[in-house]
Amino acid sequence: MKLNQLPLGARFEYQGKILTKTGPMTGATEKGGSVFIPKFAVLKAVDGEAPPPPKAARSVDADAVLAAFEAYHGTAMRLVDESGRMALAAARARFLRALDHGDGST
Repeated sequence: MKLNQLPLGARFEYQGKILTKTGPMTGATEKGGSVFIPKFAVLKAVDGEAPPPPKAARSVDADAVLAAFEAYHGTAMRLVDESGRMALAAARARFLRALDHGDGST
């Protein structure tokens, strides 16, 4: 697990030491010293401590996203000159194509 997955106050093991999360990138030792924890560090759960809950899947309504995008695109088109409108139209086409393919491929 990573430090950003833990709430403040959670205990974990890093480099053989038991630490308590005190900040977004720091932990405190049992003796009170502060330790910098890099974002890439892989931490171990401490026995008796529950692992962090999995992040909830976030779902979006595709129709709502498309409607919001089209409203944004319409505003942008009114604010730019002809060359800007051409670039925005091309960008819109790429965006819609990416939605159809799921990966932006053509």
